[in-house]
Amino acid sequence: MEYLDIVDENGVPTGKTAERTAAHKQGLRHRTSHVWILRERAGKVEVLLQKRSQNKDSFPGCYDISSAGHIPVGVDFIPSALRELKEELGCSVSENELIYCGQRRFSYDGVFYGKEFHDRQVSNVYALWLDRRPEDFVLQKEELEEVRWFEFESCLRLVEKNEIPHCIYLEELQMLLPEVRKREKRLQNGDQYGKSI
Repeated sequence: MEYLDIVDENGVPTGKTAERTAAHKQGLRHRTSHVWILRERAGKVEVLLQKRSQNKDSFPGCYDISSAGHIPVGVDFIPSALRELKEELGCSVSENELIYCGQRRFSYDGVFYGKEFHDRQVSNVYALWLDRRPEDFVLQKEELEEVRWFEFESCLRLVEKNEIPHCIYLEELQMLLPEVRKREKRLQNGDQYGKSI
């Protein structure tokens, strides 16, 4: 069982904890870390999406954030983000490679497998520049089926028009725009860089 800190609207722990399933059943606010992996390819910026496992308790088979996870009791945003990258994708990166893009608060109410699901999250959103082929990621198969690169502008359109099965909030994807535009400007000036592994 995974226990989470219950937090206030600013993501500050209240001193109470709850098991993850109970948090989703009761709509208790908790924290998550979201990491969007980006790369340069042929003068364009691409974003990596993961396809969630069909066995997930929410949004099975949907495209999602590159790497995301609930933050266990007593853990902070960045250590959790680094742990999820390692567990889900086999990526070992340092804290200083994560680029903070902002914090989001959101709520979702739905039903999965006949059970009510009430998600209340405070999420720190990060960008990570990392150029890898999909087959070079070591996937946590119980969590995700595959990863796939999408050209960033195309991904924005696909999400906005719901042309792929996804559980991505357009507002969060748009939080990456300042980082993407900064890189695109450098690409236009002929300055190409990034981390290849």
